[in-house]
Amino acid sequence: MSLLRKSLAANSSIFTPSEAATVAMIHSSSHRVLLQRSSCSSLRTATSAGLFYRRGVVFSLFNNVTHYSTSSSDDFFPSSKQRSRGPVMAAKKASGGEKQEEGKYKHTVDLPKTTFGMRANALVREPEIQKLWEDNQVFKKVVDKNDGEIFVLHDGPPYANGDLHMGHALNKILKDIINRYKILQNYKVHYVPGWDCHGLPIELKVLQSMDQEARKDLTQSKLRAKAAKFAKATVKTQMASFKRYGVWGDWDRPYLTLDPEYEAAQIEVFGQMAFQGYIYRGRKPVHWSPSSRTALAEAELEYPEGHVSKSIYAIFRLASAPPTSNGLLEEFFPDLCLAIWTTTPWTVPANAAVAVNAKLQYAVIEVQSFLGDASTSSGNKKQRLGHVLKEEKQRFLIVASDLVPTLEAKWGVKLAVKKTLLGSDLENCQYFHPIDKRECPVVIGGDYITTESGTGLVHTAPGHGREDYVTGLKYGLPIISPVDDDGKFTEEAMQFIGLDVLGDGNIAVVKYLDEQMLLIMEESYQHNYPYDWRTKKPTIFRATEQWFASVEGFRQSAMEAISQVKWIPPQGENRITAMTSSRSDWCISRQRTWGVPIPVFYHLKTKEPLLNEETIDHIKSIIALKGSDAWWYMKVEDLLPEKYRDQALDYEKGMDTMDVWFDSGSSWATVFGKSGGPKFPADLYLEGTDQHRGWFQSSLLTSIATKGKAPYSSVITHGFVLDEKGCKMSKSLGNVVDPRTIIEGGRNSKEAPGYGADVLRLWVSSVDYTGKLRGTLRYLLGNLHDWEAVNAVSYNDLPMIDKHALFQLENVVNTIRESYDNYAFFKIFQIIQRFVIVDLSSFYFDVAKDRLYVGGTSSLTRRSCQTVLAAHLLSIARVIAPILPHLAEDVWQNLPFQFTVQDGSAVKFVFESKWPVPNEKWLAFPNEEIDFWGKILQMRTEVNKVLEVARTGKLIGSSLEAKVYLHTSDASLASRLHEMCTASNEADALHRIFITSQAEMLHHVEDEILKTIPYSGEYLIQGSDRVWIGVSRAEGLKCERCWNYTPHVGSFVEHPDTLWSLL
Repeated sequence: MSLLRKSLAANSSIFTPSEAATVAMIHSSSHRVLLQRSSCSSLRTATSAGLFYRRGVVFSLFNNVTHYSTSSSDDFFPSSKQRSRGPVMAAKKASGGEKQEEGKYKHTVDLPKTTFGMRANALVREPEIQKLWEDNQVFKKVVDKNDGEIFVLHDGPPYANGDLHMGHALNKILKDIINRYKILQNYKVHYVPGWDCHGLPIELKVLQSMDQEARKDLTQSKLRAKAAKFAKATVKTQMASFKRYGVWGDWDRPYLTLDPEYEAAQIEVFGQMAFQGYIYRGRKPVHWSPSSRTALAEAELEYPEGHVSKSIYAIFRLASAPPTSNGLLEEFFPDLCLAIWTTTPWTVPANAAVAVNAKLQYAVIEVQSFLGDASTSSGNKKQRLGHVLKEEKQRFLIVASDLVPTLEAKWGVKLAVKKTLLGSDLENCQYFHPIDKRECPVVIGGDYITTESGTGLVHTAPGHGREDYVTGLKYGLPIISPVDDDGKFTEEAMQFIGLDVLGDGNIAVVKYLDEQMLLIMEESYQHNYPYDWRTKKPTIFRATEQWFASVEGFRQSAMEAISQVKWIPPQGENRITAMTSSRSDWCISRQRTWGVPIPVFYHLKTKEPLLNEETIDHIKSIIALKGSDAWWYMKVEDLLPEKYRDQALDYEKGMDTMDVWFDSGSSWATVFGKSGGPKFPADLYLEGTDQHRGWFQSSLLTSIATKGKAPYSSVITHGFVLDEKGCKMSKSLGNVVDPRTIIEGGRNSKEAPGYGADVLRLWVSSVDYTGKLRGTLRYLLGNLHDWEAVNAVSYNDLPMIDKHALFQLENVVNTIRESYDNYAFFKIFQIIQRFVIVDLSSFYFDVAKDRLYVGGTSSLTRRSCQTVLAAHLLSIARVIAPILPHLAEDVWQNLPFQFTVQDGSAVKFVFESKWPVPNEKWLAFPNEEIDFWGKILQMRTEVNKVLEVARTGKLIGSSLEAKVYLHTSDASLASRLHEMCTASNEADALHRIFITSQAEMLHHVEDEILKTIPYSGEYLIQGSDRVWIGVSRAEGLKCERCWNYTPHVGSFVEHPDTLWSLL
């Protein structure tokens, strides 16, 4: 936890340029807790953005907020360079107890005033704002009032089995950013939060909370009641957290997969798939978790690196060759064997055939001499030779020809090739089963048989492998699976009964083969192996009676639908296309109690299932009223429709439940796909990149099967949140961080202070935020304390500097809008940061202070500046609102003036205000003026360099003590600069832009003039215009009110030797 929080306090750079280029959050990157580039063995690749590192690295976001801890008006926005501020300093001295003479003109200065706090005080202010929203039903009222298109972002349901972590915060806040932006864009946003409430994890939570004695009396109905209670309590807790993140949604009517209405809709989806022939029951190998005692879908598996299996090379003795072989192998009998390789020795008791590739060349090899003992460790592989190679007996083996050199080296024997033949020549040979000695066939397998590893011959057990099963169907092989629900051998495995197939059973099979002189070698083998994602324990392939969804029946339609969806980032399409095109039929049944039942009855004698429209409709109507619990407590005769009740004694109800991915994958049917729903398909699904094989795919398959189209128009994927080791944060790994501790702080407020929800939201949008934004907004609010809309100056009457500022603002708003539209949230605050620091703080705000403070309360120069500031305040508050809603609303509640819409009604909340209306007039700022003001800004930078040299040389202190001289040979530029030196409009006057007391254009730079100008230099402006810049002391005396120097000081009789203007 401490690692996560350290960066909240210190790091000032969350995103590197290269990381920014990946569109970190929204695309395929992941958030990292530390800025160091560490990796985790369980994640192959991850682009990451830095996160919190207490006392030194993530949330850099409020580092500089202490800049605003005093009450001087300079703290409304610190100047970008050293300079004295006349009225500000005078007022500060007066308020600090200086002599009255020092601040006698304070009453003539318009200093900023605002109730907007210098500190965010998020722990107090954010809950106040959220209560304001809730009390006024802002989300509902704004959505109801919006008259644009409907926008549906469908919420992927988090699991209701524990506390939230940063991954949840990342996901929900991203959704909220999008929804709030759409609200400002006048969309009628439809967002219903949801929760996944069934399944094994919740069952386990209930069981873990009970002691062994209590479990004895636990009936299925009691377990379901406890599971429902736990899920609902978790939903309540998680909902409170999501609300604290500032997430808006229909919290009064969320969807829960345990709600009767939801369960009934799910039963209907199941029924529709069944009636179209897409649902069937069959005995075939599925992923089985002995630790969970249930079948698993592909989406419930993970493949941790580092798994090591016990692999073996073994021999099966040939019994006979088919008559069609024409004596091809006769000379090698009775000492001819098939050499096989397997990483699952425990499946040998279920062996039904050996498969070969018809097109590969095979060799009959003779084991001629033993070259050495291979019972050593080769690299990371532990190897042990079996007894058969040490036996002094002539022996012939069949292996793939290409593998002979490899096997010779591995086994440490001399192998001599005696004959070669094609795999097709071996078909229908018979061999003795290595355990029960029955005769089994050699069959032709598929392209999965290669010479990349093994021997080129594959031990085939149709009850324990997907390819084996397909091959078995082709040849009518028996589907043998002598393994029970706990992963232990049954009596069908004879002497191995009761042994754990992944433990003692595996060892016992290897030992038996060695004793029977059938083991060539055993060797450790590291490879990817499926684990149960919940228990983190290995799974097995096991043939059981299960219910399946036949993906093959609608695969092509799904593939076509995928191509019609917009995938963000685009590689998401490749990912889900590959997964959908290659996936097998979907095993949808689970052997658990807590879930939605598969609504089927079985005939007691024939075991034939009873499932038709009448039974489905009847069960659906019952569940819609009573919930799925009814399946457990109601009798068969009551669950059957009227037509079948007289046969109730002939049937029993099935006790399998549906895969939770079928639960969540049917969510579209309840939330927006039903008749009268908002729209179908949804505009957007947004989840982590792992959902290509999870919720995105299960939703796609159920929707395609029943409605013929994808349930979404666009899909966005984001990365994972990583811990300090680069590992994905996961509750099961125990490396998660509770977002509430980031928001509210830990037990020790000094060690773990709270930062508020907006800081968390800033991290989600991937930005570097240093407090400048709050200072900017405070500056704007403070300088608009006496502003009203009637004071606005028309655009045509604005000074050019103000028109240029509005042009920049409009460009920024448009660029930010494009970033929101493209879900490139990280760009937004890069744009805001540059705009706030470079365009506003370092330039416009800096040069505007004299206009605002001493320009005269109602003067044109001040009102024109306020016109621009008001436009900036209203625009910035709205464009940051989706990401920083609390800050934006805080600004809005502190507006010193009323903002009204076209119908004249006052806008009380920021999200009622809509997105800023595009202003084409502001964007029509002439190109030549854009170029000219670009030169002015660069020239100002160069002037500041000369002023700094003069300051270092003790010629001046404040920049107001200086006069600037300019010269350029460019006639056009010189003419414009001369106009600005003599401008009657104070705002556009060149000395105001330079913040000096005077500025003068020189037609010539002669030696006599140079003697009077002690500091100068020549600079290249925008790579083409050479401008000579000189600095001398300003002429005249200092005005005590504005601190400018002028020969006119003393022009007021009442204020001799002190003032030159009093407005």
